[in-house]
Amino acid sequence: MFMLDQQTLIIHKFDVLFNILIELKSSLNFKLKLVNTNNIEEIQINKNCLIISGEKNPKLNNQISIENYPIDIIKLLEIININFLKHKFNQQNNIKIGKYIVNLNSRVMNKNSEKLSLTEKEAKIIVFLNKSKNPVPIINLQKEVWDHKSKLETHTVETHIYRLRKKIEKKFRDKLFIKSLKDGYKLNA
Repeated sequence: MFMLDQQTLIIHKFDVLFNILIELKSSLNFKLKLVNTNNIEEIQINKNCLIISGEKNPKLNNQISIENYPIDIIKLLEIININFLKHKFNQQNNIKIGKYIVNLNSRVMNKNSEKLSLTEKEAKIIVFLNKSKNPVPIINLQKEVWDHKSKLETHTVETHIYRLRKKIEKKFRDKLFIKSLKDGYKLNA
């Protein structure tokens, strides 16, 4: 089993292409790895990897297919770089929180195939709570999410969290996603 962390292009059973790209290695901004195993699922492909294979595998969602021959290497490198950029962009905008994924661009919270639309404040609350390992006091949420400069007597935070909990409970049947503790709020992820 192979584990790869850096941006890596995995070339599966495509020795000719690998040899061409090795010649260009000094001008590439990603690593290359040739894999000739019969079972492509043995390769642990993470979010920083793309794969080119002579055979299309529907289980791989980060696979680049080559359909036109002869291969235009400049165009291929352009496609590879664009795909790495897309993966990096998506990686930065998707936050995994326990069994949920929150997309910051679309402000959608996913669990399996279920989706919940979030308001901008709700997304900010979840992101801010997710960054803290300890319970977050209301005053910190007021400062960071609402930009309140002084200690105000307001129930804005409590109201937003109450509504957010109700949305999450209704959609995902999860009553414990945001916990109220004596020191503040904490995600139960």
